[in-house]
Amino acid sequence: YFMSSVVVPFYQRRHKHFDQSYRNIQTRYILEEYAARNFILVTFASYFFLSYRTHEQKSHASEEKRIRFASELSALEKEIHTARHRAREHLDKLAIQRMVEENMALERHAIEESISRAPEILVRLRSHTVWEKMSVSLCFTVQGFPTPVVQWYKNEELITPASVPAKYRIESKYGVHVLHINRADFDDTATYSAVATNVHGQASTNCAVIVRRFRGDEEPHPAGIMPFHLPLSYDVCFTHIDVQFLEKFGVTFGTEGETLTLKCSMLITPDLKRLRPRAEWYRDDVLIKDSKWTKLYFGEGQAALSFTHLNKDDEGLYTLRMVTKGGVSEYSAYLFVRDADALIAGAPGAPMDVKCHDANRDYVIVTWKPPNTTTESPVIGYFVDKCEVGLENWIQCNDAPVKICKYPVTGLHEGRSYIFRVRAVNSAGISRPSRVSEPVAALDPIDLERTQTIHVDEGRKIVISKDDLEGDIQIPGPPTNVHASEISKTYVVLSWDPPVPRGREPLTYFIEKSMVGSEGWQRVNAQVAVKSPRYAVFDLAEGKSYVFRVLSSNKHGISDPSEITKPIQPQDTVVVPSAPGRVVATRNTKTSVVVQWDKPKHEEDLYGYYIDYSVVGSNHWEPSNHKPIKYNRFVVHGLETGEQYIFRVKAVNAVGFSENSQESEAITVQAALTCPSYPHGITLLNCDGHSMTLGWKAPKYSGGSPILGYYMDKREANHQNWHEVNSSLITRTIYTRSSLSTYYHKIRPFYCVFWSATCLKTGVENQCHPLI
Repeated sequence: YFMSSVVVPFYQRRHKHFDQSYRNIQTRYILEEYAARNFILVTFASYFFLSYRTHEQKSHASEEKRIRFASELSALEKEIHTARHRAREHLDKLAIQRMVEENMALERHAIEESISRAPEILVRLRSHTVWEKMSVSLCFTVQGFPTPVVQWYKNEELITPASVPAKYRIESKYGVHVLHINRADFDDTATYSAVATNVHGQASTNCAVIVRRFRGDEEPHPAGIMPFHLPLSYDVCFTHIDVQFLEKFGVTFGTEGETLTLKCSMLITPDLKRLRPRAEWYRDDVLIKDSKWTKLYFGEGQAALSFTHLNKDDEGLYTLRMVTKGGVSEYSAYLFVRDADALIAGAPGAPMDVKCHDANRDYVIVTWKPPNTTTESPVIGYFVDKCEVGLENWIQCNDAPVKICKYPVTGLHEGRSYIFRVRAVNSAGISRPSRVSEPVAALDPIDLERTQTIHVDEGRKIVISKDDLEGDIQIPGPPTNVHASEISKTYVVLSWDPPVPRGREPLTYFIEKSMVGSEGWQRVNAQVAVKSPRYAVFDLAEGKSYVFRVLSSNKHGISDPSEITKPIQPQDTVVVPSAPGRVVATRNTKTSVVVQWDKPKHEEDLYGYYIDYSVVGSNHWEPSNHKPIKYNRFVVHGLETGEQYIFRVKAVNAVGFSENSQESEAITVQAALTCPSYPHGITLLNCDGHSMTLGWKAPKYSGGSPILGYYMDKREANHQNWHEVNSSLITRTIYTRSSLSTYYHKIRPFYCVFWSATCLKTGVENQCHPLI
């Protein structure tokens, strides 16, 4: 088709029908070759043309791309140059700003150093006396730099408004600090303290708040608000409210760490919501209050005392007293608390009753009671730990175990509150820690005494601090009355009185010692300044005598030395008590025995006694009580009926334990016999003029043995002498007597007393109370 349209001769285009068969073969061959050459030429020409056009287009595109790339590269170089310029400018600005800040910080530090000072109280707290339901605002002013941080305390316990949001509100503005107490009640009667602290020191002030209750004819409302007396419903009272105990808690045994509840259900008659008895719980005659260890409940005819975490401190005789206007109903039972399993086998039990005494600005004495060691090896010493209230970081106070149950802790931070615990040590290891002590604040207790109240007219008063009156004092005078308030083999506690006048500036003290016979003085607290008028001096040579003197100082200078004390020799002033005397055990119930003993010859400073018991022949001793008791009589519970036991007693004080007493005689655990109660309900059943038939009810309490019979007495109506009616026992609760005039009768029960294996019949006329 291509050849017919391209290479066909011109004469064939006009005569398409012309037949080419007239041509010979040679001619056709030449024509075909000619047509083939023309096709190749045309094809090559077309390809060359197309290739040229494509190359020309590619060259043009490459030129455009090169131009575009060059333009983009130039723009990128400009952007990089601009960014480098901006970064350099920014770095220069930062360097200048940093240099300015450093210079300003140096200047600010220099200014702060020139004006910085410890907190100084300008206007101190003043005491208040208010009625219940009134609000109280305690206010004081303090200055110092940096701005002091103020904490409020109630009876040395930190006040946290978040815990009781409706009760307390604290404000601080322009150096004036206020504690608002909303709707004060009787429990808000306390000593309130405020402690201001910054990096340069502390300052404190305190006051007393007394909340009075309305009693008698005191008018609870101001005159004019209630001009007449309303007949309130609680003015109507019953003369007697009967309380009958239904279910009572018995002798209870617990283990440290457990939770326990003592319950009593009762019937109250009449049961009125506005006139209910008051439930009071006592442990060893000490009133128990709600705390984190004990929770009280009374309602719906039930009184309960719950222990959240038992401890040996909780052991004792518990008494529930229901107090009404008509009298007191009470019930008592003993609670025993055993030691928890030791962390290390053979380690002693935990100490108990940890208390703090003589607290001051940086000093406190910690005391405790030792655990009973019956099967463990003896205690060789104790470790005392302290922890700041609000933290959980316990710090050991003594490097070596202290051998007596008393230790002076120094180095406290003024104004902060601390709690303490004690651990016992023996040859096997260290015991569990004791229950923590009550929080104690490191404050000077005589700060309250250094305020003077001046009463003016119309009931107003002005409170003046002696510190303000003594503000002109520069260098203080020397302390006075330097003496040893406590002497031990390992330390001596020195006490003294601050100089008078003391001045406004805070005082610190330096203690110096000198061995008797030497002329040199050695400063004891060269590294730590003492703020309290107490200090415990350790590291004294045994058997040597020392003399001491104290110097006071403030920011203006140091005073002259005080007068020298008398020679003091470190030694134990309290000795181990002697062993208790004769121990006697008597029968009590099926599971208990009464143990009594003679007090030791030297019983001064005794903590109490520990009682141990052992089954006869076992030579294995068990502790009866786990907390020392102060009396020389104790009821040992939890014994097996019919088993034979022996008992021993040892005394304990701060130094340690006495020798064990001699063992008691063996005793078999059986219920003791006592006098039965009197018969009751005597009734005249029949009387015909010649004979009389009487009936009565058996005694409510048989005394531990069955009633064998009764004796009847008679007397004439006009005489006071009684005569026996029957010489033989009356075994029934009914009796007929003939040939009688007018008589009064009384009935006496008869019971059987067992002595060893012999049975004796004994009358009880002088022992029981007959019913007339």
